[in-house]
Amino acid sequence: MEGLAFTKNVIDQRFKIEILNPDLELGRIKFALIDFDGTISVIRQGWENVMIPLMIEMICGGKRPTPDIVREVQEYVDYSTGILTIKQMEWLAKTVRRYGMAKPLDPYVYKRIYNERLMRIVNERLKKLRSGELRPDDLMIEGSRMFLKGLFERKVIMFLVSGTDHQYVLNEAEALQITQYFRGGVYGALDRSDAHTKEKIIRSILQREGLKGNELLVVGDGPVEIRNAKERGAIALGVASDEVRRRGLNKRKRERLIKAGADIIIPDYLEHDRILKFLFNEDS
Repeated sequence: MEGLAFTKNVIDQRFKIEILNPDLELGRIKFALIDFDGTISVIRQGWENVMIPLMIEMICGGKRPTPDIVREVQEYVDYSTGILTIKQMEWLAKTVRRYGMAKPLDPYVYKRIYNERLMRIVNERLKKLRSGELRPDDLMIEGSRMFLKGLFERKVIMFLVSGTDHQYVLNEAEALQITQYFRGGVYGALDRSDAHTKEKIIRSILQREGLKGNELLVVGDGPVEIRNAKERGAIALGVASDEVRRRGLNKRKRERLIKAGADIIIPDYLEHDRILKFLFNEDS
């Protein structure tokens, strides 16, 4: 498309869209699965800084962690970003048992402890939102509202999906005032059920609607949804954004999204108009 800043294998921030798969068949998107945390919302920004210390603490049981333990936990959290929280806690229970430094607890106990710690941060941000100290867009990746609006106006049926517990996702999406865009529904993790995993929702959409892969767009900042998308032939748009600044490229995210097989990578949605025109193969 003439005039658009599209390029292949961009490394720096001079360009807004990085096309890793130039052979994409675009212009046929009817449905979209959109990840929530880190892709649209930054209400839970910094969750890794809660989960990683928690995992190390539980594995070591008060003993000094070894560099190998720290590295293993960091690599696992990086790899598993986007899956149901309980699946991460199940891994934690197995890892505690494997190292034998502490008594393993039920994964749901670990999940409760994790949620209690993280919700102290989340609730403080929601409090500022309710008081008017922050606006909804202050807790979103920049340009994301206009991106969602653009998909909605193109009659794309959108599903909001997260590995976070369902009620939390509903509450936080409502706080950001974006639920109206998701005609397909909002899906968070269900207690003691994996019915709302991203893989199952992608499979369900494709089968129920009789879609071809390139009629489904999957947008996310984690490797899980990107891998799920590519396994089903969907278009995978990776969002490698700096969640603290809410804009600009996070190089670590970019690397893991490339490894997961992303077709396209963006640093944020500030170029939402150009991104949408590209995805729908519209003339400039």
